[in-house]
Amino acid sequence: MHKDIFDKIIVFFEGIRQQTGEYLYFEEMPKQYEAVPVPPTTKTGSQTSKEPQESIIIMEEKKTEEIRQPIQLSASPILLDEKVLPDWDRAKSLDELYNKIKDCQKCPLGMTRTKFVFGEGNPNADIMVIGEAPGADEDMQGRPFVGRAGQLLTKILESVGFERKDVFIGNINKCRPPGNRVPAKNEVEACEPFLLKQIELIRPKFILALGLTAANTLLKSNYKMGDIRGKLFDYNGIQTLVTYHPAALLRNPSWKKPVWEDMKLLRKLYDESIEKSKKE
Repeated sequence: MHKDIFDKIIVFFEGIRQQTGEYLYFEEMPKQYEAVPVPPTTKTGSQTSKEPQESIIIMEEKKTEEIRQPIQLSASPILLDEKVLPDWDRAKSLDELYNKIKDCQKCPLGMTRTKFVFGEGNPNADIMVIGEAPGADEDMQGRPFVGRAGQLLTKILESVGFERKDVFIGNINKCRPPGNRVPAKNEVEACEPFLLKQIELIRPKFILALGLTAANTLLKSNYKMGDIRGKLFDYNGIQTLVTYHPAALLRNPSWKKPVWEDMKLLRKLYDESIEKSKKE
């Protein structure tokens, strides 16, 4: 079997293992399923010699005996994160980090994605915008927030004087969940360390968390949107503001007004921080 296809099958079954706890594949093909060579028979006229026939019978009996033996599962299954370079957490720049994690297979989403969506924007941004996960358009292009929700996000930023190039835009998860479902717990846990490393490298003054998945992942909580929207939280010394995800605004246009209020607050806080830094 071609190695690339075999690797994908391993990744698929490892995803099932993570969900069920059952190993459903072998690290290598058990010997009892390997092809048993059959020696060629020799013919004299119209007759076949008896000696080769006896060899065939003996070999087939041995094969049957082997199959009856219990299958030994591999004690060390192939790890899904083998394509992440081990020193990724020591990356000194976003470009270096991208190159070390772009082939990640730490969760089943690595197999179903089209493109890895790392994030984009100013590597020294004062504001970091964090959403949930890529959608269909982002998955195709490998860029965050480029679909309808992304176009709305661009307008939201522009409404208070920011451009996309001024901020850094990313997501909790870097691969699209099938059907745009909410990322599973194990998928978030596998990808969150990469986001934390991005935050460490960018060192933003503010984080704008879009939606509950982003907010609750960062704040390690289980809030409802009504409890946290428009409020400031301290995330490792970074002022964090929570508001609705742009995709939610497409479904509920009435929520655009509270988002407008949240963005005005973010702009006010940003301007105050700039003035403060000038005086120091």
